[in-house]
Amino acid sequence: MQKFVLARIVAMNGIDIGLFDYDRHNALYYFILNADEQIYLRYGGRDAEDAMTYLNLESLELALRTGLDRHELYKKGKLAKQPRPAPFYPEQITLLKKHELDRGRCVECHLIADYQAQEAERAGKLDRPKMLYPSPDLKAIGIHLDVPKGLVIKKAEGAAAKAGMQTGDTITEIGGVNVLTFGDLQYRYGKTDRNAHRIELTIDRAGQRKSLSVELPADWWLTDTSYRFWSVEPMLYFKTRPLTEEQKRRLNLPTRGFASEIVEAVPPAKLDTLQMLKLGDIITGVEGVQESRLTQNVESYIKLTKKAGDTITLDLLRDGKPTQIKQNSYRLYYRKSDPSRNNGIPIRRKLKLRIIDGKPTQIKQNSYRLFYREGNPSRKNE
Repeated sequence: MQKFVLARIVAMNGIDIGLFDYDRHNALYYFILNADEQIYLRYGGRDAEDAMTYLNLESLELALRTGLDRHELYKKGKLAKQPRPAPFYPEQITLLKKHELDRGRCVECHLIADYQAQEAERAGKLDRPKMLYPSPDLKAIGIHLDVPKGLVIKKAEGAAAKAGMQTGDTITEIGGVNVLTFGDLQYRYGKTDRNAHRIELTIDRAGQRKSLSVELPADWWLTDTSYRFWSVEPMLYFKTRPLTEEQKRRLNLPTRGFASEIVEAVPPAKLDTLQMLKLGDIITGVEGVQESRLTQNVESYIKLTKKAGDTITLDLLRDGKPTQIKQNSYRLYYRKSDPSRNNGIPIRRKLKLRIIDGKPTQIKQNSYRLFYREGNPSRKNE
């Protein structure tokens, strides 16, 4: 560590995010670069299960040593200088500037991604598969890394094994681009076209270079987004379990469709009981659509094709009979003080509660809003 100059960035105000590009929903991320702002490698990355899946001291030490090796090559002129990306700053994101910078707030990494997504949605240019799922999981194609050893393969299965990958191989390139760490690999993998059917990898096997062409399965880019808190993602009041192909055949439904059984349903307030989903209901389609090239997961299909707050018509089988039910989605706000809520006025709701204590009765109770930032402008007298 004595050979490095450490710069810890705790706020993104004034940072060139064009140069320092990465998935903004990481808990920890390092760039190893030189004084010419040539990035040698990235260290960081995560999966949906845990922020620390691919991070530990051994892999960090390996990344630091690799960075020093790359710097020596650069000083000797043996490492080509890379073109610098066009500068881009948080101040150039209109919504972020209005709601955060102009209020003197800290620019947090995840807010950059969310405001960019909001602006893209408003402009009708939101690429949901790429923007909401920026870091596909390598395990989905059968690549399991020996994390302390960097890009050494601990286990290969599925598509990766079918392409010829073996335990002990080391990934050195993806799509013809050199990669040195998991951070590099995940970043480059995330740039892959979501309509791609294959990814080209280069591996080192006992000193020999080999090229592998890995077939990408359907939905290869799809991951759990629950830790991301996207405000553009429609949130649902239910959870489902996809039917098996055999179950779909028995019901005369498309085997590649997204028929799913309701396994959890939380009715929103003031919802007519006739419009409530029930455990065991089977969603056969969404507004007449039963299958899509985008995904075979019904919840993902809704999140990829609808806007937060949309009302969605679900085609159902209930007790074997076809029916339709309308369901509302809702928008999730990371900042509880979001200015688009109720014109900045705190909302007071009255709840009717039935108390069973010998005699039925009703009382009224006020709820209250929890604010993430103490100085929220929607509070009275502020």
